[in-house]
Amino acid sequence: MTFLTLQLPANLQFTDEEFEQIIAVNKDLRLELTAHGELVIMPPTGGETGNHNFDLLGQLWFWNSKNNLGKAFDSSTGFKLPNGATRSLDASWIRIERWNTLTPQQRKKFLPLCPDFAVELVSETDNLEDTQAKMQEYLANGLQLGWLINPKDKQVEIYRPNQVPEVLQSPTSLSGEGVLSGFILNLQPIFG
Repeated sequence: MTFLTLQLPANLQFTDEEFEQIIAVNKDLRLELTAHGELVIMPPTGGETGNHNFDLLGQLWFWNSKNNLGKAFDSSTGFKLPNGATRSLDASWIRIERWNTLTPQQRKKFLPLCPDFAVELVSETDNLEDTQAKMQEYLANGLQLGWLINPKDKQVEIYRPNQVPEVLQSPTSLSGEGVLSGFILNLQPIFG
């Protein structure tokens, strides 16, 4: 099973408030809006993927709570990217300086920026090529470091600006490099 994309007429454009209303009355669905105005409906994840996501978020939360260098987010957070797309990433993080530039009202809605760091965890329902395209979209909108983690193949693609993605086979950990200084993600629980 993959996600479903609804093609909408070109003259049918949602404001952020209208999109938020659609999400509010469809709480059981994970929805995204592409830069081309397509409404994407993503199925819930299975138990293994949910557990992997939880582990990943726990490690990110622990590092962030000790360092206070930024704000971390889970997959329920919407980001309004500069290209107009509204995306929710499996895990993401922004530097505190960028967070502090947002108004209290902006913080309550879809965040009007691309995160500095993003993780997409490939689930059984994901299409790898579509997820790779999303990572490229994040880069084009300002992402500084991205990890595409594929537990099934025990493979990681690392995305950095102006570089070809680096592919690692069966790594045991990943470094946050200069973006998340000192963060090391232990992949043992995810790759099992």
